[in-house]
Amino acid sequence: MKKILLLPALLICATVCAQTITPAELSRIQSSFVKDGSTAALQNILVQNKSIKALALNHSAEPVDNFFKYTTSVKGITDQMSSGRCWMFTSMNQLRPIAMKRYNVGSFDFSHNFSYFWDMFEKANLFLEDIIATADRSFDDREVVTYFKSPVSDGGVWNLFYNIGEKYGVVPAEIMPETEHSNNTSQMVSILNERLRAGGYELREMCAAGKKIDAVRAEKVEILKDIYRILALCLGEPPAEFTWRYKDLNGNVQTVKTTPVEFYKTVIPENYNPENFVMIMNDPTRPYYKVYEIENYRNSIEGINWYYLNLPNDVIKVAALKSIKADEPMYASCDVGKQSNTASGAGKLDVGTYDYESLMGVSLAMDKKARILTRQSSSSHAMLIVACDTDDNDVPVKWQFENSWGAASGDRGYLTFTDRWFDEYLFRIVINRKYLDKKSIDALAGEHIMLPCWDYMF
Repeated sequence: MKKILLLPALLICATVCAQTITPAELSRIQSSFVKDGSTAALQNILVQNKSIKALALNHSAEPVDNFFKYTTSVKGITDQMSSGRCWMFTSMNQLRPIAMKRYNVGSFDFSHNFSYFWDMFEKANLFLEDIIATADRSFDDREVVTYFKSPVSDGGVWNLFYNIGEKYGVVPAEIMPETEHSNNTSQMVSILNERLRAGGYELREMCAAGKKIDAVRAEKVEILKDIYRILALCLGEPPAEFTWRYKDLNGNVQTVKTTPVEFYKTVIPENYNPENFVMIMNDPTRPYYKVYEIENYRNSIEGINWYYLNLPNDVIKVAALKSIKADEPMYASCDVGKQSNTASGAGKLDVGTYDYESLMGVSLAMDKKARILTRQSSSSHAMLIVACDTDDNDVPVKWQFENSWGAASGDRGYLTFTDRWFDEYLFRIVINRKYLDKKSIDALAGEHIMLPCWDYMF
C-alpha cells in the first residue's frame, strides 16, 4: 500500500513545490543586472561578436611549449575530414609505424574506407537484430527508443576497429581509396538511417502479426541488401582479394597478392587483442578498480562490447608514461572541445585556456564528476597519445596528441595538453596490460558490471 501511495505523494509535492516566476522575483532578477560602465562595454562587445570563445581567450595563461622529454615513433598526420571516424583513424595511426617497418616503406596508410564500409554494414545488422530482440516491447521502451534514435553512426571506440579487423581484415589505402561520402558522411548516414528505421518498423510489425522468425530474418536480409547497395554506391565495393604494388626504401618494387584477412594477420601484431590491450577509464562517478561494460556497444553480433577498467588518474598516468617510454603510443579519447585552442599554429589544451567566468561575470565551477553526471562533459574525440614531458622528478607536466584533423590543425596536426587538462577532460586509454600495476591487473579479472546502452559514458 505504501508503494501505491508514494507516486501520488511525489506528484502532489512536485505540484505544490513548483513555482512560477512572480513579478516581484522577476523584478529582483532584472535589477541584479546593473548596467555600469564595464557591463555596458561588455554588452557592446558581445552583441557584435558571435565568437564568445575568441573573446574569452585567456592571454594571461601560462605559456605551454611543444617540447617533450619522451616521444614515440610517429609517421605523419592523417585527416578524417567531415566524418566521425576518429576512433578508426586513431587505431590505424597506432599501427601504421608497425606496417611501415614490416614492408620497409617510408609512408603507409590503411584504407579507412574499407573498414568504414564493413563497420556500417555490421552496425546495420546489429540494429536490425536488436529490433527483433525487443519487438515485444512498446515503442516508448527506453532501449527501443535508444536503438531507433540512431540506428547507425560514424562513432565508435577501439573495440569496433578490432571487431571489424578480425572479421574482414584491412587493406592499404591505395586498394580502396576514400570517396566523397567516406570523407563527408552525413548525407549517406542519413539515408542509411531512414532505410533502417523503415525496415525496423516493418520487422516489428511482422513480429506483432505473429510471423515466424525465419520469415522475419528473411526480411532482414532484404533490408541488408538495400544497405549494401547504398554503401557500395557511395563508398565502392570492398575487395575480397587484392594486389598491392609498392616501392620499398631500397628502391625495389614489390608485389603483394593476398586477401584483406591475410593482410591483417601479416601486418597486425599477434598480441593486438583484448587479452593484452585493455581500455582503462577515469570515471569518478563510479568506484575505481571495477570493470564496466556497455551493453550492446559493439558493431557486430559476434564482436566484443566496449568494456573498461575504471582507475584513478594517478594510476593511469604511471602506466601511460611507461608506455610512452617503451615507444608505444596509446589510443585515447577525451572531451576535446573543452578548454582547447586547436587553431592552426596553436594546439594547446589547458584548463586556463579560456576564461568565460571573467567575461560573463558568472561562476561555471563544476568538478569532473558533476560535469559527467549533468552531461556537461563526455568523451567526444579519439586521438593518439604520442609524447610526455616531465619535471626534474620525472612527474608528467604535459602530454601530446597526434590528431586526425590534418596538418593545418593545431601545431602541424599535433595537440599539446597539460597534465591538469588530463585530469579534467581525458577519459579513456587503450594500453598494453603489462604497463599496469598488480592491483589494476588483478582488478581486470573481476566480474563485468553491465551498464545499459543509454549510459552516460556511451
